[in-house]
Amino acid sequence: MKSLASARRLSAAAFPAALPIPFHSIPDSRGRDHDFISVAHSHLLHGDWEALNALAPSLTPFRTTHILLRLRHDPILSLEFYRWSLTHGPPAAHSLDTHAIVLHIVTKSCRYTVADRIFRQNVVPRTQNSTSELFDAVLRTYRLCDSSPAVFDSMFKSYSHERKLRKASETFRLMRDYGFSPKLKSCNAFLSSLLDRGRADVAVAFHREMQRCRISPNVYTLNMVISALCKLGKSEQAICLLERMEAIGCSPTVVSFNTLIDAHCKKGITDLASKLKNTMISKGLRPTEVTYNTLIHGFCKEGKMREAYRCFREMKAAQLKPNTITYNTLINGYSGVDDIEKGSRLYEEMVTNGIEVDLVTYNALIKGLCNVGETKKAACLVKELNGKNLAPNGMTYAALIAGQCRRKNSERALELYKAMNRRGFTPDGDTFELLISTFCENDDFEGAAEVLKEMARRRMALDEALLARLLEGISASGKTRLASELQSILVGTRLVPEETICKAGS
Repeated sequence: MKSLASARRLSAAAFPAALPIPFHSIPDSRGRDHDFISVAHSHLLHGDWEALNALAPSLTPFRTTHILLRLRHDPILSLEFYRWSLTHGPPAAHSLDTHAIVLHIVTKSCRYTVADRIFRQNVVPRTQNSTSELFDAVLRTYRLCDSSPAVFDSMFKSYSHERKLRKASETFRLMRDYGFSPKLKSCNAFLSSLLDRGRADVAVAFHREMQRCRISPNVYTLNMVISALCKLGKSEQAICLLERMEAIGCSPTVVSFNTLIDAHCKKGITDLASKLKNTMISKGLRPTEVTYNTLIHGFCKEGKMREAYRCFREMKAAQLKPNTITYNTLINGYSGVDDIEKGSRLYEEMVTNGIEVDLVTYNALIKGLCNVGETKKAACLVKELNGKNLAPNGMTYAALIAGQCRRKNSERALELYKAMNRRGFTPDGDTFELLISTFCENDDFEGAAEVLKEMARRRMALDEALLARLLEGISASGKTRLASELQSILVGTRLVPEETICKAGS
């Protein structure tokens, strides 16, 4: 096992002013305490748990500490005694120091899973508000147990797994102050928890701290840092890190490239995303379904259906099977550019190839049909849902409403809106505005007012230009009472500036 000096040397190089590990001693046992400890120790060595049970009520933190120190070279017996004392001894049989001693014993014997369990179940509940309190207890008992730096790493890793990020960060700082560095696996656990909690900024900052502490990353570390940089919109820095990976001694993986491809697709830089895929292939890495699905989604979002379909063909040529997500993305993309014919062909291909058709598939087709005015065909697809054990959702109704609005059929659109409400789905702002706009075009201002009132009840603001158009239309039609009622409601909600409402209604 590494000596304490060698274990701290790496961090000391980065932070030369490491604090010394304090020497701490405990009073010798005397009198009744000494007799109790000796008898209990003897029972433990002989496995006489029945006799030990009689001593349980008289356990104190002082006695527990001495018994554990006598047993520290036998981690199995130490752990058995510790567990027994928790179930048979009084609540006051333990202190933070006794728990710290057990952590020293099990980590020194490389029982890290056990240490993690003790930490989570018995130690964390005792130190809800203080990381330094636990760290001090571990530090105080460190030399008593002739411990190893692994105990501090175990603390840091356990806090990371528990996603107690502030406590993990504080533990890292304290470790650094005393010249200790966590293991790479623990650092990766912390980075993973940071990303799961949406703290990409802290993840990038922590990676810098790892570099200062000379903790060498592996490919998993760098992939997470690339992901963090992408989440922060720093895709150029992420690409620079990708290019430096081999110099660091880590070869980029499929995950490295997929993360960057996804980030560039989200930013609409699909050309660069496609080049990254080609670079990936040139390095001997095989794109996956995720790679192609990401690119297809990016191209569809940009309306670049020719490029999206080319990716689709390339995917099949690479012996990768398009899945439901692939087909749904393409069908939705073609619906967005009003090419329902190609969308329908893809749907038929799905059915022929036995690919699962889900509600997203139907919604994409329904939207496409409604976009081109084929509302009757869209209604037929809605009826098909029952036979597939599927039910319309909010997106289904929004597409149907939009279809009727495009046909200027405001009455049917309102019926669908009411059905949507009965089913418990809430229209979004775009749907509300489309309804109001359609009613206005049909000079049905009372219908538009009904929808606007519902928006006000839901605390949703209406586009000011559309509001002005509605109020002007109501005033022009001579419905002054309705105009006043709407103005009063809108002023009360404070969703639109009062001067805007007054100006629109004047």
